[in-house]
Order: sequence, then structure tokens, then C-alpha cells
Amino acid sequence: MANLSVSLCGVTLKNPVIAASGTFGFGREFHELYDIGTLGGVSTKGLTLEERLGNPVPRIAESRGVILNAVGLQNPGVEHFIQHDLEWLKSTGTAVIANVAGKTLDDYESICAKLDGLVDMIELNISCPNVKSGGMAFGIQPQSVEQVTARAKKGLKKTPLIVKLSPNVESIAGNARAAENGGADCISLINTLTGMAIDIERRKPIIANNTGGVSGAGVKPVAVRMTYEASQAVGIPVIGMGGITCAEDAIEFLMAGAVAVQVGTANFTDPYAMPKIIDGLNSWCDRHNVKNVSELTGTLQLHQR
Repeated sequence: MANLSVSLCGVTLKNPVIAASGTFGFGREFHELYDIGTLGGVSTKGLTLEERLGNPVPRIAESRGVILNAVGLQNPGVEHFIQHDLEWLKSTGTAVIANVAGKTLDDYESICAKLDGLVDMIELNISCPNVKSGGMAFGIQPQSVEQVTARAKKGLKKTPLIVKLSPNVESIAGNARAAENGGADCISLINTLTGMAIDIERRKPIIANNTGGVSGAGVKPVAVRMTYEASQAVGIPVIGMGGITCAEDAIEFLMAGAVAVQVGTANFTDPYAMPKIIDGLNSWCDRHNVKNVSELTGTLQLHQR
């Protein structure tokens, strides 16, 4: 049996497999199927200062190899999470990563301050529209990435900060460096790509929001490439995600430079996806005489041109 534990920002994870935000709720439903304490960690449903009902329906659409979603950060609010979900989630024994979002810089600082010291890590969703800057997402321009990271970090004294990067940018390496310059302890990527699916009978977008975030197996090559580029650009740990459905997919991300991975859309098609990935990692490491899964990180060897 290989040692699957990894160290991330001073937090020891049992294995490098984390449930991605927005695909796992707060873990209760999946815990009815298996012990989620066997996972490396859980990144919660995106939390905001106040309860959000989300976007109008339909807000999820399926396409070949991917899904589109425009759920709109539906969640009960951070105070409800702290009072009703946090202690239960911590009791499972998995690492708790609170994914947070906001409309303003003040929102990000405030929500981080509320969660400081209560969770193992905080993951900043910066793909949200900045209402004070004409609706452009915080995560698009390097300057705003650094700015929102710094403000979030200002609200934290105890808890490590992960910044989740949007792929809808000019340079993922530049934005990764901006997050690091802003004080991020870690980065995670990729968040969803922006896409559209059309109902050709009605000649209208399937999703009521018109566009949505694209995730699923089809985005994996883009996500692996961006994970590699980001890991080369920064000196802080990287969490990779995007289209992971099996252990071999996870290993690609580790070799590309990730310390850990997040699994999202695969949980919808197979609720046991993550336990299977963990078992597959163990088997692959045993077959290849890898004693510690952390040995795989950053071992990609590029072809020489």
C-alpha cells in the first residue's frame, strides 16, 4: 500500500482527492453512500455572506462530454453553514475547505474573517462579478486577482488561503502570479469555462442564464495544460481540477505539478467516483513501485523541440 497522504499549506490530507465545490453540497448526501472521512478533503458549496436562491431554471444542461451550469451560487449563507453544517462536516474526519464568494472586496474580507480558524482552509471563488466594476469577474485581470486576494488575506490570521483561478483569461500564469503576490498560500484551477448550449427547436439557449460554466471530462486537456503552466509560474502549491473521472486522470494533474486534485462533475455520473479514484491511485502506485503519491508531483518530462 502506497502512502497517499499529502501536505497542503500545513494541513495533512489522507490522500490528494478533494471533492470540488458545488458538486458535493456539504457532504451529507454522499455520506449516506460512503464514509466521506476517507476523502482527502471537501470543498464546500460556495458560501456568501447572505443566503442566495440562485439563478432561474433551467440552470443545468448536458452536452457531449460536459455539462453546463448556471446555478448562481445558491447557498444558505455562511452563518447557517457555521451553525448547522460545519461541526458535522468536521466530525467526519475529512479536511474542510470553505469555498467563499462575494460581490465586493468588503464581502470577501468579511466572509473570510467569519471563517478564520474554523475550517482547515478557505478557497476563494473569484469568478464572481464585481458589482462595483461593471460586472467584470474579479478573476479576469491580474490586478483584480491580486487585489481581491490581498483583501481576503486581510481577514485571515489562522487559516490558509486557496485562490481558485478562472480559465477565461489571457494568461493563467500571470493570474497565478498575481494570486501569489496578493498573499495566496495555494492556488486551485481550473474553474469552469464559459459556454452555451442551444435548443435548436426553440432557437434559444437551453439555460435561462443564456451562458453557463462548462465542466466534465471534455475540459480535461485544457485543465491539465493550465495546471502545468500555473505550477511553473508560482512557488506555492497547486490543486488541479477539470474533467477528472479516474485515477489516471488524477495522476496526469499530479505529474503536471499539482499537489492535490479536486473531483467535481464525475460525482454526478457516479456517486462513488472519488472512492474509486483513491483505490485506483493506490493500485497504480503499487504497480509502479511508487511509495509516496507526493513523489509524482511535477514529474512531467516535456519533449525537447
